[in-house]
Amino acid sequence: MSFNQELDDHGAWRKQFALRLKLMSEWLREHELLEAGVRERLDQLLAQVRNDKIMVAFVAEFSRGKSELINAMFFAGYGRRIMPASAGRTTMCPTELGFDAEVPPCLRLLPIETRLQSKSLLDWRNAPDKWERIDLDVNDPQQLARAIQKVAEVRRVSRSEAASLGFWNDELPDDNPMVGADGLVEVPKWRHALINMAHPLLKQGLVILDTPGLNAIGAEPELTVSLLPQAHAVVFILAADTGVTKSDLAIWRQHVAGLPEGQASRLVVLNKIDTMWDALSTPEQVQLQIASQRTDSADVLGLSPMQVIPVSAQKGLLAKVGRDEKLLAASNLMELETALGVDLLGQRRRILATAVDQAVHALRHETGQLLHTRARDLVEQILELEGLRGKNASVIKQMRLRIEQEQAEFDASGAKIQAVRSVHLRLLKDLFALLGHSQLKVRVTELARGLKQPGIKLGVRRAYGNTFDQLRADVLRADQLAGEIQSMLEGSFKGLNAEYGFSLQPPTPPLLQQFLKDLELIEKSHLQYLSLGNALRLAQPEFGERLARALMSRLRVVYDTAVNAIELWNKSAAAQLGAQLRERRRNFSRRIEAVSRIQQAASGLDERIRELQSQQTELNLIDAKLAELTEQLLAPAEDIPAEAVEA
Repeated sequence: MSFNQELDDHGAWRKQFALRLKLMSEWLREHELLEAGVRERLDQLLAQVRNDKIMVAFVAEFSRGKSELINAMFFAGYGRRIMPASAGRTTMCPTELGFDAEVPPCLRLLPIETRLQSKSLLDWRNAPDKWERIDLDVNDPQQLARAIQKVAEVRRVSRSEAASLGFWNDELPDDNPMVGADGLVEVPKWRHALINMAHPLLKQGLVILDTPGLNAIGAEPELTVSLLPQAHAVVFILAADTGVTKSDLAIWRQHVAGLPEGQASRLVVLNKIDTMWDALSTPEQVQLQIASQRTDSADVLGLSPMQVIPVSAQKGLLAKVGRDEKLLAASNLMELETALGVDLLGQRRRILATAVDQAVHALRHETGQLLHTRARDLVEQILELEGLRGKNASVIKQMRLRIEQEQAEFDASGAKIQAVRSVHLRLLKDLFALLGHSQLKVRVTELARGLKQPGIKLGVRRAYGNTFDQLRADVLRADQLAGEIQSMLEGSFKGLNAEYGFSLQPPTPPLLQQFLKDLELIEKSHLQYLSLGNALRLAQPEFGERLARALMSRLRVVYDTAVNAIELWNKSAAAQLGAQLRERRRNFSRRIEAVSRIQQAASGLDERIRELQSQQTELNLIDAKLAELTEQLLAPAEDIPAEAVEA
C-alpha cells in the first residue's frame, strides 16, 4: 500500500475516532456521567487524535532533487510543479507545508531580519502579524506555483549585514557566499516559510518539511536542533550519479545518523537514476549499475541496502502527470511511497493506538467508579427501605431524623475534606515550581550567557553537561515529589473511603522520568555543534545566541508537556473527590425524599423500592453500554460499521 493510501486510511480512522468520541461524550452528558475529570480526559484525547501530525522531513545537499521529489510524491495531481525545482539552490529557507482549518489557504513568510531580534522561531509563530502573508488559490495551479516560488527569493546585502544575519564569517572564507561586482552578497530574503493549503494529504495531518542545505553557512540552528528531531520520518536524498559525496556524508553524520532509533524512520533516496539510463547499455547492465551504487551508498552510510531506494523523481512526476504506468514503474517512485507508508505510518499508528488505549482505559475506570458509587447507594437505599416494612410511623420518623443527622455531620466534615485538598495543592505548587518556566530559565541562563560570548568557547561542552545534569536532577526531584503526592493521596483516599464509604482510587501519576529521554535527545542534538569543525561558527556571538534560543524553545515544549500531564493527574483526583461528594449529597436528598413519601402514603414504601430496583436495572444497562462504547473506541476503523459512524 502506498504512503498516500496509508495516510488516507489513517486520516479516516482519526475522523471516525473523533466522531465516536463525540457520540460518547454526548451519551455521558445525557446520563449525568460527564464529570469534570472525565470531560478533561475526553477533551485531551480528542485534541490528541484530531491534532495528530505526521511530519516528513526532506534533507539533502543542494541540487539533489529534493523539491522535485516532493512535487512527484505529493503534488503531481496539479499537473505541474508546485515547489520550485529548477537547477541550483531553490529552497533558500526552511519550508513547512501543512493544513490548519482555522487559517485561510496562504503562504506566510518570516523576514530574515527577525534573526537580529532575541526571539525563537516558536515565539515568532505566535506573532502572525510579523509574517508576510500571500493568499493562495488552491484551485489555480499556476497562481499556487508562482506564490510558492517566493521561498526562493534572495536579498543583496553588504558583507557586514550578511555577517550580522549569520551568512558571512571572515574565519570561514570557503563557506561564504560569492561577492558580486557591486561588493554585495546574496542572502535568503526569508527565514522560514509556512504553507497552509487544503491538499488531501495535508488535511489528513501530513506536514512536509523542506530543508535547505543544513551545512551551509547561515543554517538555522533551530531547524537542526528542534524541528528536525521532531520529524517522524527523515528522507535523505542522494544523487545516483555521484553517490555519497563528502558534503552528503557530513550532513548525514551531523544531522541524520544521530536521530533516535524508533522515533524517526530514516530512508535514503538515491535520486536521478534516470541519469544512468544509457541507450548503449542493456536494461540489465543499467540495473546492475544502480544496484552497485545502492550497495555502495548503504555501506558508506552504515545502512542495509533495503533502506536505500533508487528513484527518479523527475520521471516519476512526469509519469504521474502523463499517466504513464510504464514510466512510473521505471521511476521506482511507488516503492518509496510504499516504504514510507508501511514504515512511517505503521509506526505512527502504533504509537497513537497505545496512547489512545491508555486514555480510554483510564476513562472507563473513572466513569466506572461513578457508576459503582451509584449502584452501591441504590443497594443501601433498598436495604434501608426494606427494613421499614411493617414499622409504625414513629420508627419511620426516627429514621428520617437519623438521615438528617447523618447529612448534617457529613456537611460539617467539609473542613476535613478541604484539608486533604489543601495539602495536595501545597505539594503540587512545589512540583509546578520545579518544572516552571522560571526554574527552566534559571538553569539555562549560565549556558546561554556562555554561548553568547564572542570567541572560541573552550568550556561550552562542560557548561552543557552541567546544565543538563541540573535539568535531570530537577526532573528526578519532580518525579520523587509526584510519588510523595501519590502516597499522600492514597492514604487520604483510604481514610475517606473508610469514614464515609467512598470508593476513591487515586489516578495513575504521571511518569515524569520518561522526560529524561527527551532531555537526552535534546542534549545530543546540541552536542553536534560542539565539534572542532563547528568551533569557528560557534565563536560568533550571533550564532551562539540563536543556538541558546533554540535550546530554550525546545526545552519549554518538554516542560509544558510534563506540566500538562501533572495538571490532568491533579484534575482527575480532584474531580473524582468532587463527584463522590456530589453523589453523597444527592443520596442524602433521595433518602429523605423517599422517607417523606412513605410518611405521606402507606403505599409509598413498595412503590419507592420498585423505583429503586428499576434504577438498578437501568444502571446495569448503562454500565453495559459504557463497556460497548469504550470497546468501539478501541476498535480499528475497519471494524466499525459505517452506520455507526454516520449516525
